[in-house]
Amino acid sequence: MSQNIFIYSAITVYLLMIVCFFRKWLFFLQSDEHSKLEQPIFNGFFLILASILWPLIVPFAYLELLNFHQKHQEVIDMLINMSDYPLADD
Repeated sequence: MSQNIFIYSAITVYLLMIVCFFRKWLFFLQSDEHSKLEQPIFNGFFLILASILWPLIVPFAYLELLNFHQKHQEVIDMLINMSDYPLADD
């Protein structure tokens, strides 16, 4: 009984995450003018496939984000420090 609840909970979370990722990635694709013009059928197929395979896609995307952050650490720190300064005199 408890095993069934766990399985149903995992399936529910998986399906909810599919919906969340699909909505986010769909908004991203719709806002990108360049990708809208090039191969809309391929973009739709990729969107559906990536949404279904999100347990594989998201960890690789996160690793890419970490690599980007490590590569550009100095620029990121500079921008963070710049945000501490007031923009205008009061």
